[in-house]
Amino acid sequence: MPTFLAAAESGNQFQDILTQFGIEGRYLFWQVISFAILAFVLYRFLLKPVLATMTERQNQIVAGLKYAEEMKAKLAQAEQDSAAIVKQAQLEGAKLVEETRAAAKAFLEQQQADASARANDLIARARQAVELEHKHMLEQARTEVARLVVATTRQVLARELSEAERARYNEAAARELAKE
Repeated sequence: MPTFLAAAESGNQFQDILTQFGIEGRYLFWQVISFAILAFVLYRFLLKPVLATMTERQNQIVAGLKYAEEMKAKLAQAEQDSAAIVKQAQLEGAKLVEETRAAAKAFLEQQQADASARANDLIARARQAVELEHKHMLEQARTEVARLVVATTRQVLARELSEAERARYNEAAARELAKE
């Protein structure tokens, strides 16, 4: 019994402590029920939506970071592709410029060769024309000299020579003209 009295005494002490804190036994049950209802309502209508929103935002942030990483990788790849394309374009441009220079050089050489051939042709024609003119002039000069010789010989022969001498001089002059 002393234990029972001790327990009763300790129960009174517990009740005294509860009373000091303003907790009364008859209201404690209803306070626990009210607290449970309040906790349920707060959890259901406040905490659960807030946690769902936080989870959704966190998922969006993770997705955004993942997307940013993907875009960063794609950007790096695009830069590499762009650099490769630019390098290829430069190589093709240099090749095209080189081909154009070679074609221009070949065209220039061809034009120079054509111009040289035309100039040589003109020079050859001019020489032929000069030679022809020279021959024509010589022929005219010979004809004129022969005519003058014949005319002079005729006048000289008509006065002083006989018919036999004239024939001999004419034959000699004809032979000389034929030799030239």
